[in-house]
Amino acid sequence: QHPQPPTRAMMASRPGGLTYLEVGATSGVLPAGYHHVHESATVGSGREDFEVAARTVANWGMHRGAGLAVRTAALTAVAGQDATFGLGPVTIPVRIVYVVDEPNRKGFAYGTRAGHPECGEELFVVQFDEASQAVRIEIVAFSKPGTWWVRLGAPIGRRVQAFVTRRYIRAVRASVARSRV
Repeated sequence: QHPQPPTRAMMASRPGGLTYLEVGATSGVLPAGYHHVHESATVGSGREDFEVAARTVANWGMHRGAGLAVRTAALTAVAGQDATFGLGPVTIPVRIVYVVDEPNRKGFAYGTRAGHPECGEELFVVQFDEASQAVRIEIVAFSKPGTWWVRLGAPIGRRVQAFVTRRYIRAVRASVARSRV
């Protein structure tokens, strides 16, 4: 049994027009009733690679590099900021729900807004391990269908999500590699 997507009245009562209740949950235990994603990969080595990877995530380079059109007012991700992605004919509205800005961890999470084909949240964080010098990107998400057509095509939607997640990782790796030239 899949949870039903929220109605317009339910969305209107949620914080800032977000389409789910568990705002910020990608920072801890992911909520039940959603599909979960947890991917991580090494994208570089050393402090310089960490800074490049963190900038790529913060300035939407990862999303653009994955093939999404990005429309937003700010050059970098800021908590409370709205953004809209385009993937072919699909419009994907999100809001930055929190930013991670620590010496060895940088990134942000966004949540779905009304009009997004799914309901949920996604975290993108770059981490630097001082001991090993490894730079890793971690992508954590929880989501469920937000429209009838996504619910109907859920298996395809999961494949698309996995495909885009791999493209995000490749985009960050490519940005780090270009910076070394």
